[in-house]
Amino acid sequence: MIPIVTPAEMAAIDAAAPEGTDVLVARAGAAVAIAARRMMGGTYGRRVLVAAGKGNNGADGRVAAAALERWGVRCRVVTPPEALELVGTANSGAPTSATWDLVIDAAYGTGLHGSWGADRAPAAPVLAVDIPSGIDALTGEDHGCWPAAATVTFGALKPGLLLHPGAAAAGEVEFAPIGLDASGAMSWLVTDADADAALPAAEPAAHKWRRAVRVIAGSPQMRGAGHLVCAAAQQAGAGMVVASSPGVRAADVARPAEAVARDLPPGEWAGPALEDIKRFDAAVIGPGIGTDPTALAQAARFIADCPVPLVVDADGLAALADHPECLHERTAPTVLTPHDGEFAKLMGGPPAADRFEAVRRAADEFNALVLLKGPTTLVAARAAPSAVLAVASGTARLATAGSGDVLSGVIAAVMSAGATEPEAVLSQTAAAAHWHGRSATFGGHDPASALTPLTAMHQVELLGAVRADLAASAAETSGT
Repeated sequence: MIPIVTPAEMAAIDAAAPEGTDVLVARAGAAVAIAARRMMGGTYGRRVLVAAGKGNNGADGRVAAAALERWGVRCRVVTPPEALELVGTANSGAPTSATWDLVIDAAYGTGLHGSWGADRAPAAPVLAVDIPSGIDALTGEDHGCWPAAATVTFGALKPGLLLHPGAAAAGEVEFAPIGLDASGAMSWLVTDADADAALPAAEPAAHKWRRAVRVIAGSPQMRGAGHLVCAAAQQAGAGMVVASSPGVRAADVARPAEAVARDLPPGEWAGPALEDIKRFDAAVIGPGIGTDPTALAQAARFIADCPVPLVVDADGLAALADHPECLHERTAPTVLTPHDGEFAKLMGGPPAADRFEAVRRAADEFNALVLLKGPTTLVAARAAPSAVLAVASGTARLATAGSGDVLSGVIAAVMSAGATEPEAVLSQTAAAAHWHGRSATFGGHDPASALTPLTAMHQVELLGAVRADLAASAAETSGT
């Protein structure tokens, strides 16, 4: 995993470094120079503008400029105000010789907590040092920056590089380890290798009831939700899936052909749904079950009395918001999967700008594992308070109806493998989210559709191939 630290934590890591600032700056500047050379496709005859501030960020830029000049690049190193003036003049169309192949933003980095006047971006590609100046390193808020084509960051990632709009402004982020010890980080970014290691493997002696998942999803008005949960769970490793939709006859429950359907009567359905629940290894409740008071009360009863690992999503979260006491006696792992709107109902307000702290607070409030969905998904657990795991594998292609249902099915299937230790459940839940997210960029789909929405059923269809791709990526990373 790649460490993620706040600006304050980064300052402490810098202060504890065994080597002096000059050594660290030299390494950082060299990493920037190498990235600049790669972005320009060469060095000889190239021209680079470097906006270099007074602090270490500016020092990194000046070292990079010196290295580039040794390689034949013509560099102009200026103060941030001078850089803004030069870019403004060039953008205005006024006669000028200020044309560059690359602009290096080493103006302020994490040291800026507001605007520096960068309201007009250079025409040339921008390489940011540590983080685009003007992006809040803690929250990702944009106070005015030069959007970067790429960012080289040091020692650890910063939250602002992962949270939008900062993530978009940072472009392609390159992590450069320069000798800083960030092993004590409180947050970590999940990689392909991490996901592959955390996801459970098939057991040689497994049978269909070894990883059985119970699904309570769908209703007369929302039949497709249950089908998506079931299909995703099956593709993600569940051996047996049994589905019910409150108020829907078994014959009419939407589900894949391999899933078993059971009747649940309208009204008081929680009792029948719990009758043989101990036979299952995990359960999902919520997608499409409805939000009328009776449905929410029955969902709350199911949540409270379900003795197996449970994923609570969609309308199940609405039940939790109305009946928070239903979690008080649970001992089996519980995963809550809110998006921002559902989070607001649970917590009485939307996530704070510091989303890492927001998800930690929610996990503590509900004594559960909370997966806060978004462009970067964050996962935290009260029982494992030292870590927030960030998942950035998805794209906007997953912003389609039913994506959350697919994710719930994947998480339930992964949980059905039987992990109970809080750290293992946390890692596996984040791995499931990473797996699902990777379907958005998987190379096996039609390249022409790379910018089009990915339907929920297509996400399900890609899960098997994506899982194999994760394993191949992990093997490549480890050199095996």
